[in-house]
Amino acid sequence: MSYFSCFLSKEQKKKLFFRPPTEGPLDTDKKTLAHSLGAILYIPASSAKSINKLIENKIPGLVSTVLCLEDAVDDRAVVQVEKNLNSQLKTLLLDLKEKGSSLPFIFIRVRSLEQFKRLAEDYDQIFPLLTGFVFPKFDVGTGHLYFDQLEKINQQIGKTLYGMPILETPSVIHLEKRCSHLLEIKAILDRYKELVLNIRMGVTDLSGLYGLRRSYELTIYDIAVIQDFIGSLVNIFGRPHDGYVISGPVWEYFSSGQRILKSQPRHSHVQEQLGRECSRLREKQQCRYLDGLIREVLLDKANGLIGKTIIHPSHLLPVQALYVVTHEEYCDAKDILSNNYGGVSKSTYNNKMNEAKPHTIWAEKVLTMARIYGVLNEKYDYTSIICEGDILQGIG
Repeated sequence: MSYFSCFLSKEQKKKLFFRPPTEGPLDTDKKTLAHSLGAILYIPASSAKSINKLIENKIPGLVSTVLCLEDAVDDRAVVQVEKNLNSQLKTLLLDLKEKGSSLPFIFIRVRSLEQFKRLAEDYDQIFPLLTGFVFPKFDVGTGHLYFDQLEKINQQIGKTLYGMPILETPSVIHLEKRCSHLLEIKAILDRYKELVLNIRMGVTDLSGLYGLRRSYELTIYDIAVIQDFIGSLVNIFGRPHDGYVISGPVWEYFSSGQRILKSQPRHSHVQEQLGRECSRLREKQQCRYLDGLIREVLLDKANGLIGKTIIHPSHLLPVQALYVVTHEEYCDAKDILSNNYGGVSKSTYNNKMNEAKPHTIWAEKVLTMARIYGVLNEKYDYTSIICEGDILQGIG
């Protein structure tokens, strides 16, 4: 499995990348896997059509997906959807045995502890397909029970499946309870740290508690109460010695209406890199590759969040492109980590100060991302990957 193989030809990769994305497995260890999920496509478990596309490998660039049995499923159809999903995943398992093709990382989002226990019995045959489970509305009361059950499944199958808790209940955002409740959740997760792949946030539910919703031209960071919550989450779970990976919030739009705000990326910048054809494609992408999404991923990264839940395949390429390391970032990281004695040095690009001690953890993160997603050649950035990918696919 390698990022961008479905979007870029070998010639395009050679042109764009100083160091290409890894060609090897992305699940050799928990740290690599946690940083490799990229754009995680959310698929309702009730959508037989979408799951068939997964089975038939018709979602280009898909690296990880969540099959949702919770909010996406009508309460009246739960039992039938469970049976249908089980049947479809068994088909995928047979297909895998016959063809030996590679699979994306597959997670199942359960709706309750009771359902999780039931699936532990009914879904035992398809567990080899899975990477793990997503636990919604993760709370102090039941959180440890989810991971206790996960431990039992792992002992049963002889394989490590991971858990990804979603923090989205009132107690994690209401100011009077937030700090103590997040610390209690952390105490639970610390007990099961080797099984916690990443920590997710349910910003749709949390925004709904206040009757709020971001528009497609804004970001979740423009919603003050959510920005405040994200700050607390990073403060408690983002401390490097704990080793937790925090995932960015879901982006819930897949099309935009009339533009009000000015587009952020400059057309002249795109044209300088790749010529008039890519500049023309960029103009047509403004509705399809939402600028709000791009701004939000940039802010996710600035706040230390890695990975993002998406709801439409058209978001795979732009989100994944934003995780590629620029040549300037790579040079800075290498310079910082080569300085064994502290102090300050001028950057390779002669435009900033690199201070070894405070920037070391940042540099280590950059090299982790560089190994997975690759490093761009000088003068290229994420817009280059998006435009070249669209040229190969004939979009525009």
